[in-house]
Amino acid sequence: LFSIHSYSSDSGPLHLYLILSFMAKFSVISVTLVPGSRTIRAKDCACDKVVSHLNSSLFNKVNAVEIMIYSVYTGYPFPTAPPVDPFAKIRVDDCGKTKGCFRYGKPGCNAETCDYFLSYRRIGADVEFELSADTDGWVAVGFSSDKKMGGDDVMACVHDDNGRVRIQHFYNVGQWAKEIQRNPARDEEGVFENNRVTCRFKRPVYVPREETIVDLHLSWYYLFAWGPAIQGSITRHDIDSPPVSEHVVSIYKYEDIFMPSAAYQTFSSPFCLLLIVALTFYLLMGTP
Repeated sequence: LFSIHSYSSDSGPLHLYLILSFMAKFSVISVTLVPGSRTIRAKDCACDKVVSHLNSSLFNKVNAVEIMIYSVYTGYPFPTAPPVDPFAKIRVDDCGKTKGCFRYGKPGCNAETCDYFLSYRRIGADVEFELSADTDGWVAVGFSSDKKMGGDDVMACVHDDNGRVRIQHFYNVGQWAKEIQRNPARDEEGVFENNRVTCRFKRPVYVPREETIVDLHLSWYYLFAWGPAIQGSITRHDIDSPPVSEHVVSIYKYEDIFMPSAAYQTFSSPFCLLLIVALTFYLLMGTP
């Protein structure tokens, strides 16, 4: 049993109607006009009928209204928090069209099968990033002025011991990633499924000038990394030389770039081809 006392009649019937409407899931609402003993009961939330009574001349003579709510359950549950929307699957058919993508792993892989996947797209004054990697720890992207680790703005999605995926902000000091409390990420969401950490977040294109946060309207090399986590803290990345974008990346240009992992790399450089020809010639001719 709940009771709201001394509801001033000065507030007007409209305000009371809003209260009654909000209580629409309760079985019985009893409104008592004070002074006097007149009681209006609203079964099945006939709120319009209650307010029509209160709109009468009687309401103008009433000093206060007492609302009694009887929470007798008749099939309507108490209000509960809305269910959390499931993580929307990352679309790869938009890569190179409405968003830029980087894929690292087996040829033809997607956001669910690549060793590492990243996408970016502009949405108003923000850039939306999607990251996914084959790990139970963390996945990250770094924005660098060169292709080396050190002095880089890093966004990481970290899987903690409670099963949550949190978006954190780091700054690379040499080979060490220092967590920065000022986090530019917003609209964060993440999930850990099928031994993969996947996340989505936005951050502003333009930010106040600060060493640890770069302006994304400028072009940067993108550093791609992922690795294990211990009690929600990131540790060293999985591979010794994580992949890096071949050239600086502009958020105003959407490309779909594939980078084969070590297991799928071929000898395609001119030097390697020349070496293969030389070794073949040597084996065919034999030693003098």
